[in-house]
Amino acid sequence: MDSLNYRFFIVTKKPEFPKHIKRGCICFIREHKYKSGISKSAPIKTLNVTPFSSSSLSYDIDVNCMECLTPDEAGLLLAVSDDDEKIKWFRSPEAIQTALGMKVGTSVVAEENGDRLRGTIRYIGPLVEPSFSSPMTGRFFGIELQGIDRGKGSTDGSISYKELFKCDKKCGIFAPFCKVRPVIYNSPTKPEPPAEQTTEGLSPGDKVTYFTKEKCQHGIMLNMEEEGGALFVKISTGTDATGKRGGEIKVPLEMVAKGEILSEPESMDMETPPLETLTDVHMGLNSMVEVTLASGNGYGMIRWIGTLPDRDGVCAGLELEEDYGVSDGTFKGKRMFTCPPKRALFVKLKSCRPDSRFQTSSANHSEKIPDFPHLEEDVNVDTGRLEPVPPITSEQIQPLLIGRMRGIQGHCNSCYMDSALFSLFSCSSALDSMLFKSTTPEDAPIQRMLLRDIVNPLRSKGFVEARHVMNFRQQLQKHGYHHSFTTDEKDPEEFLIVIMHHILALDPLLKLSAAGKVQESYCYQIFLDQNHSLVLPTVQQLLEHSFLSSGLKLAEVPSCLILQMPRFGKRFKMFPKIIPSLELDITTLLSEGPQQCILCGNLATEECTDCFKEDIFSPTGFKVFCRTCSSQVHAHPQRRSHKPVLLDIPKSYLGRGFPHTMTRDRLELFAVLCIETSHYVSFVKHGPSSQDWIFFDSMADRQGERDGFNIPEVQACPEVGMYLEMSPAELANQVPRDMKGVAKRLFCDAYMYLYQNTSMSLYC
Repeated sequence: MDSLNYRFFIVTKKPEFPKHIKRGCICFIREHKYKSGISKSAPIKTLNVTPFSSSSLSYDIDVNCMECLTPDEAGLLLAVSDDDEKIKWFRSPEAIQTALGMKVGTSVVAEENGDRLRGTIRYIGPLVEPSFSSPMTGRFFGIELQGIDRGKGSTDGSISYKELFKCDKKCGIFAPFCKVRPVIYNSPTKPEPPAEQTTEGLSPGDKVTYFTKEKCQHGIMLNMEEEGGALFVKISTGTDATGKRGGEIKVPLEMVAKGEILSEPESMDMETPPLETLTDVHMGLNSMVEVTLASGNGYGMIRWIGTLPDRDGVCAGLELEEDYGVSDGTFKGKRMFTCPPKRALFVKLKSCRPDSRFQTSSANHSEKIPDFPHLEEDVNVDTGRLEPVPPITSEQIQPLLIGRMRGIQGHCNSCYMDSALFSLFSCSSALDSMLFKSTTPEDAPIQRMLLRDIVNPLRSKGFVEARHVMNFRQQLQKHGYHHSFTTDEKDPEEFLIVIMHHILALDPLLKLSAAGKVQESYCYQIFLDQNHSLVLPTVQQLLEHSFLSSGLKLAEVPSCLILQMPRFGKRFKMFPKIIPSLELDITTLLSEGPQQCILCGNLATEECTDCFKEDIFSPTGFKVFCRTCSSQVHAHPQRRSHKPVLLDIPKSYLGRGFPHTMTRDRLELFAVLCIETSHYVSFVKHGPSSQDWIFFDSMADRQGERDGFNIPEVQACPEVGMYLEMSPAELANQVPRDMKGVAKRLFCDAYMYLYQNTSMSLYC
C-alpha cells in the first residue's frame, strides 16, 4: 500500500464514542473516502477512520477530537509505543522537524536502555512491511554505533531475516525519533560545522576541516587517539600558533570533518561572464543555470532572487546539482529557500548564465543532441486541442528508436522517471487516458507538458531531451508534491502515484476484494508467505501465491496491472531469478464470474485453497471444481481434511452446463523496470514474437564530465526470447554473468512488471 492514498490523524481529545479510543491514537482514512465526505454540502461532524491498533475496524470519530498529520509525521509517531508519548511529541513540532531533517550519514546521539550512545544513521524506515489493511508502519532510525560505544548495541542491522543496513555484530540499534538527537554544536563562541560534515572513513593523510573557538581551519590528519573515554584527532596544521611551520593540534573527533569545507558559509562571488553571454536571455525562478566555481563549472537551478544584506545588486539563490554549496538555503541564519545541505549557493544574478549543456546550438559536442522542431504540429488546427500520438509500432522500432541519443535523455538522478515514462508510453496505450482526462486548472499545465514535451516527442521523433523532463520535474516540485523532485532519486511507484492520483485524479487501476470488502490501489506489491515452495518462480506463480496468502481476489479485470516484485528496497531480492510471464491468466483470481472446472471443464461451483499446493494439479491457477469433481477429488484420504468453499457464481449461469471453450481473462506483459544497485533501466515488449524486446537506458553513456551530458540508448535484445523459450530447469542452470546481451538484467533485476488489457486499447 502507498501512504499517499490516505489521510492521517491523531486523536487529541478523548471522544465520547467509541469509549476505548484514547488520546494519542493515530488513525487513517482513504483519500477518496475523505474527499467524498467533505464534499457534502453540510459540515461534517465525524469521520469514519481506522485506528492503526484496531485490526481494520473503522469508527465514526468526532472531527473536533482529531488533528491532521502528514504521512511523514504519522510514520515517526507510529514508532513511539506509548499513546501519551505520542501526544507529547506531537506537541513538539520542533523535535519532529529535527527528526525529518536527519538523513543517512547524520551523526547522532541515541538513548538505549538509559545510556546515551554515539553513532551514525545508516537506515531510516519501517522495521516490518505494512499489512494489506494498513498503509504504513512506524518509521525507525537504524544507527551504527561509533567509537567507544561500539559493541553496546543489539543488532548487526538485521531484523528477522531482512537486512536493513550492515554493521558489525552488536554495533547497531533501531530507535524511534524521540530517542535520537543529531549532534549539535551550539556554543555561542565557536562556529557551527555544516550539517553534512562526516567523520566516517577518516584515515591518516586525509585532508580535514576542524573547528575551534576562533574559526574553521584546514589540515592533514596524522592519527586518532583516545583520552579519558573520548576520541581526539591529531592534525598537522602546517603552522603553529606563532606562525612557524610544522604545527600540530589535537581536536575532539566530533569537531573534525573529512575534506575541505568552505570557511565562509554563506555565499561566493564569481567572475562576471562576458556580457554577450547574457544578451536576450531571461533567467528567472527555476531557470537552469551554470556558474564558474574555483573547481570548474557548477550547475543548478535558481530558487530565489532578491537583494542580500551588505551586497550590491540583485542576487540569486542557487540549488546546485552536487554538494559544492555552503548551506541548505539559509543566508546569515535567515531562510531564503529550502534544499539539501551543501547544495545552496548565493551569487550575483549576473554571474549566472544558461546551462550550456542544454544549449544545443552552441554546445561543442562530438555527439549532437538531435535538433527536433517543437511539436506544435500535434495541435488540431480545427479545435486547437493538443492531440496524442499513437504508440510506436513494431515496424517503427528500428528506424525510430534503436540507437544512441534515443529514448529519454537522463539527467540528475532522473532514471526512475525516465524508465517509468519510457515503459508506459513508448509502445503502449494502457495509460493514455491520463493524457487527456479532465483535471483541475492548476494541474492542467502538468498534464499538457507530459503530453506535449514528453509523450508526443517520444512517439513521433523517438527522443526526449533532458530539459523537457527537468521542466516536468520542476513543475511537480513547484506544485508541492515533493521538495526534491529535481535532485533526488526516487522509486518509480512514488512518481507514478503522484502523477496518477494527486495530479490527474485517475481512478485506481486495481480493485481488490478481501473478506467481502473492496479496496483500491494503483500498484500491487507482491508479498509471500514464508512457507511458500517457490524456487524459480514465474510472475504468474508469484501473483497467485501472494493473493492466496493475503486472502485477496480481483473485484474486476484491470486495464493496467502494475506489479512490484518481492524484494526489500533496491538491494535484497527474494529470488535470484524470476521468469517473466508474457501473459497473466487472471480468470481464477476474479472474485465474481463463471469459472471452469479444472478437471472436466464444466461450470465450477467450488474452490479449494488446500488443493492449491497439491503437486498432482497444475503449478499455476487456483483450484476450482464442479460439484461432481470436487466430491471425487476430496474422497481421497489425503484430501478429506480439505475445506472447499462455494464460488460466487452469477445466477444466470446456475443450473446449466458450461462449454469447454470458455473465454479466459488474460493480461499481456508490455514492460519491465529493473534495478541492479541504484540505476533504473527498462525492457519493453513491442510485438508478438518472443524476440520482440528492446532495452532502454537513459544514461547508457556520457559525453564530457561535469560540463557534459548523458547519452541515452535503446537497443534491440532478441536474446531475451532465447531464454524465455528455455525450460525452468535449463534457465535455473544459467549463470547470470554468462547470459547473453542484457538478458541477465531482465531475469535477475526485475523491480516492476507492467501488464495491460489489450481489449481496452485506445488505438485500434
